[in-house]
Amino acid sequence: MILKHKFVDKIPDSVEEDVVYVSIPYETVIHKCCCGCGCEVVTPLSPTDWSVTFNGESISLEPSIGNWSFKCRSHYWITENEVIWSTKWGDKRIEEVRKRDFEDKVEYFNNAGRAPESKKKSFWGKLLGLFP
Repeated sequence: MILKHKFVDKIPDSVEEDVVYVSIPYETVIHKCCCGCGCEVVTPLSPTDWSVTFNGESISLEPSIGNWSFKCRSHYWITENEVIWSTKWGDKRIEEVRKRDFEDKVEYFNNAGRAPESKKKSFWGKLLGLFP
């Protein structure tokens, strides 16, 4: 699945299917879940959340998008405007990642804004399942 991207000042009232909206002023990316369930996925941009890369033609979001609070529980990457599906994660792994994400936030703010070690893992290592 190929997505389109739009850079916007504000998130629009109506979010279109297959469009990823990037708001730099609000440090937010939003799109409809790629599984087609219709849920809106909000990914905040910050050193402890997601980052967006624009190569002049397409965008990539990192890390993966795990919609574990949605009924669909979809899990995918957006890489150069393409959706790359990931494996489904069980409850135990999801809980471990949520715990680590919380710990990363605490570490980041306790260490004067230096990125946590777990956020420094490579894109390919995550994609290949070397890191949760």
